Amino acid sequence: MLEARGSLGGTWDLFRFPGVRSDSDMFTLGYGFRPWPQAKAIADGPSIRAYIEDTAREYGVDRQIRFHHRVVAASFSSETARWTVEVERTEPGADAGARAETITLTCDFLYVCSGYYRYDEGYTPEFPGTERFTGRIVHPQHWPEDLDHTDQRVVVIGSGATAVTLVPELARTAAHVTMLQRSPSYVLSLPSEDAFAELARRWLPDSVTWPLVRWKNVLLQMVGFQLSRRAPRLMASLLRKGVRAELPEGYDVDTHFTPRYAPWDQRLCVVPDGDLFASIREGRASIVTDGIGTFTDTGVALSSGGHLDADIVVTATGLNLLAIGGIELSVDGHDIDVASTVTYKGMMLSGVPNFALSFGYTNASWTLKCDLVSRYVCRLLGYMERHDHQICLPLAPAGPERRPLIDLQAGYVRRGEHLMPKQGARPPWRLHQNYPRDLVSFRHRRLRDAGIRFGRARPRGRIERPETLRG
Repeated sequence: MLEARGSLGGTWDLFRFPGVRSDSDMFTLGYGFRPWPQAKAIADGPSIRAYIEDTAREYGVDRQIRFHHRVVAASFSSETARWTVEVERTEPGADAGARAETITLTCDFLYVCSGYYRYDEGYTPEFPGTERFTGRIVHPQHWPEDLDHTDQRVVVIGSGATAVTLVPELARTAAHVTMLQRSPSYVLSLPSEDAFAELARRWLPDSVTWPLVRWKNVLLQMVGFQLSRRAPRLMASLLRKGVRAELPEGYDVDTHFTPRYAPWDQRLCVVPDGDLFASIREGRASIVTDGIGTFTDTGVALSSGGHLDADIVVTATGLNLLAIGGIELSVDGHDIDVASTVTYKGMMLSGVPNFALSFGYTNASWTLKCDLVSRYVCRLLGYMERHDHQICLPLAPAGPERRPLIDLQAGYVRRGEHLMPKQGARPPWRLHQNYPRDLVSFRHRRLRDAGIRFGRARPRGRIERPETLRG
């Protein structure tokens, strides 16, 4: 296992901004083989990082990781049925500008678990006048350790999950925090602790409680998503009603909490225990819905003519997408344009042999799908070994229809859509974003279908005894 950074944990190790937490419940975001041990369903980042580290230590995974190893390219040869992987290796503790040593590794199968955004760079729009601002401008993805916001006036630009997490946490000690949003997001208040889970633990053994709670939450996620898709006006009305119940009478919910899009066109922003609304009720935080005209010496001038005084501006403006960690792929000397490929079952790329990527759900906990994909990779490798296959090659669907891989309208998705692989119009190239359906397909259905070809290596880059298999 190769890890570009110096520690495991991914998102939960990189993001260190105040209040960083999950926006999915930990009974589904946690590992199915090692249940989440705490009462909190919406957990803080350090607790999640510790859980990941403990799990890796318990199963010996931490001893198998080569840290400071960044994969930059991988080439597959059909003559040998092997990948040659180019890796940049740096010494632990080396300066950021230190020269990396290039090494090569080979493998029969390449499995990429890099997520879908850039770890080294968050997204910040070009705001006019930033050079004039005398305070500090920070992005949550790289939060400065020396930043003290105590008694400071803070403006948080954004309306997504990061913004609604930051605002109540910063408001605990800041002079005042303003969430400046160009347009609102749907916000849902949920208890940080799962009362059903706590009740079940009193009466049932853990072996029964955790699967029960996990499935309860999976089904609730599905119901919420399906209701949003089939009855968006009803779901929007329910969400606005929930917000009104949390805020003082007469608060302008229509302006600040009524998005222009339908529920689940973007991910819902979860607010644990209503902390965002509490900070607004208590006057420690406020929301302004407006455009940015320009930065000034002392803050942000709004498009409407108003001005927000600020000592610190936090640009919670999103992520940059990055497919397969930016690895350059080639097959038999031909470069692969990842954006032109079609995903097979959301986990393999058409025309790329012996390759899989771990890509989670966008409408539910990421780990649910990653767990299914990892188990499927194990099934696939076992099948190839039993049947003496050296190569598995996903095929593109025959029809011309291609759809975006990520079915969301969030800004970061639209900005990076052209970089991502696509999905087809029907299975096995179509994603359903449906855990029970995928559970049946990934664990129990046959591995042989019309979307994949198996065979053995053969000189001149051809696959011996190709089998275009039918389901």
